[in-house]
This record gives sequence, structure tokens and C-alpha cells, in this order.
Amino acid sequence: MINVPTGLKYSNSHEWVSVSDDGIATIGITEHAQELLGDLVFVEIPEEGTNVSAGEACAVVESVKAASDVYSPVSGEVVGRNEALEDAPEQINQDAFGEGWIFRVQMTDPSELEALMDSEDYADMAATDSL
Repeated sequence: MINVPTGLKYSNSHEWVSVSDDGIATIGITEHAQELLGDLVFVEIPEEGTNVSAGEACAVVESVKAASDVYSPVSGEVVGRNEALEDAPEQINQDAFGEGWIFRVQMTDPSELEALMDSEDYADMAATDSL
């Protein structure tokens, strides 16, 4: 059984989104995604001030097995990046839904969240899906 916290939104490309009251979305990859990738050795994070669009590749996670794009599930401006991942990308493996967050976006269109899955739908999809 995979860990899929409730209260988050999920994309079909295995990103999670947590939205704060001020409209800032924190984004990372799911525990399921990091398990499929294996031990992460490098993370490329978008710079603050970068504008991202929903569905756009904007970051990269690289493991001993492969490199994989990270897609922004929402549109907006990057307002934060998890700089700790530059020296310790394994934080994603250790705590994908916590200290392993990748970047934060000030959303420009919160309605995009409606196109994302809840935890139950994501768990169902992930049970039969691979990266």
C-alpha cells in the first residue's frame, strides 16, 4: 500500500500540491514516484521569479536509475525553492511529502486545482501505473 496523504492534490505525472491560505502552492513528487525512481542523486529546481504553466516540465530529478522531469501542476511564479535538495537530494526519498518538497508557486489560476486528483483517485491510479 502506497502512502498518499489526504488534503493534497495530485497530478497524473506523480506530483503533489499543498496550497496555503495565501494561494502559495508547495510542490513535490509523490512517495510512489520516488520509490519507482530509486535513490535520488541530483535535483534541478526552477529559479525564483520563473513563470511556470500547469503541465509544463520545470524541474528534474535524477536517480541512479534515470532522470525524470517534474511538471508544475499549477501555473504561476516560482516564489520558493528547496535549496537543501542541492546538497541532499535524498531528502525526497526520506520524506517526499515533507522536507522533500521541491518548489513553491504563487498561483495565478487556482481553478487549475480542480483538474487534479484527490488522494483516493491518485492511489487508485498509482496502484496500476508506473513512471
